Amino acid sequence: FQVNNRILVGFSGLATDLQTLEHRLRMRCNMYKLREEREISVDAFGNLVASMQYEKRFGNYFVEPVIAGMREDGTPYLMSSDVIGAQCFKDDFVVAGDTAETLFGMCESVYRPNLGPEDLFEVLSQCLLSGVDRDCLAGWGATVWIMTKEGVRETHLKGRMD
Repeated sequence: FQVNNRILVGFSGLATDLQTLEHRLRMRCNMYKLREEREISVDAFGNLVASMQYEKRFGNYFVEPVIAGMREDGTPYLMSSDVIGAQCFKDDFVVAGDTAETLFGMCESVYRPNLGPEDLFEVLSQCLLSGVDRDCLAGWGATVWIMTKEGVRETHLKGRMD
């Protein structure tokens, strides 16, 4: 889901935990906005997600979040965490979910640094559809979000449906 103009979050995991965590994150972001009178930064949001997961470490949310965003200075932010909130920061790509192994191999072979928005869209689309096609538990498609300084573009991809 889109938190604000600079933050996107993707979840993999148990659907009910996804909905609960999304609801609680929206509430906390709204409280932050009311208290601080500004939008939450992507760094603060990443720490918020990790701390919320760590709070529930003994009865955890079965959710692996991937957070992508743009800092105030325009540099990219990419973070993933496991179910207890251990953060992993990367400069190139992160993967999570059922097809993580397949996605990781495909991303390593196709991704190149400094791609433009259209090339990045093509690489992401190929990686996601390749991963979804190889795993029957992964779903019937994907959604690709491309964030630039001008805004966010959302595109839905259809995968095989057998």
